[in-house]
Amino acid sequence: MKNILFLIAIVFVVSCNNKVDTTPRKPNYDRDVCVTCLMGIAEKNYAVQAINPRGKVIWFDDIGCFVEYLDDPNWEKFIVDGKPVVWIADADTGEWLDIYKSYYRYGDRTPMGYGYGALKEKKEGYFDYKTTVERIKAGKTKRDEFKKMKKEEGGMKCAPGKCGKGKCGGK
Repeated sequence: MKNILFLIAIVFVVSCNNKVDTTPRKPNYDRDVCVTCLMGIAEKNYAVQAINPRGKVIWFDDIGCFVEYLDDPNWEKFIVDGKPVVWIADADTGEWLDIYKSYYRYGDRTPMGYGYGALKEKKEGYFDYKTTVERIKAGKTKRDEFKKMKKEEGGMKCAPGKCGKGKCGGK
């Protein structure tokens, strides 16, 4: 009987101290899908990943898709200790960076055409996270240029029934 109580106590203590791993994950290219536009993650250097309290990862193929998702009611599921754990790839090196501490260069050709690439080091003309989010929400992106280019190329080739509600600029 003492052994059973001891075993139950150990299981309880271990389960209470189980901390979720919030370190960046390696994407499964073309298998992991952006939760906003439903496109496969194909370019690591612009990918974003958020990790929820259970350790589940959601992916975004562009910081613009991440910013759109911030207003989605499902975003609240991805809060850890009051602050979401979110990583973004460095646009030049692919190294995972804390999205909130990164700097953003405008003018990149990104997967969904928002035009912002994350970088570790601040340089002249780069924006901080808060300013970048404000700019994206205000429409200061390369999306119109991106959609025009995709239309001239014949549109994006989304799988039947898989297009992210027209957000990709495709058909």
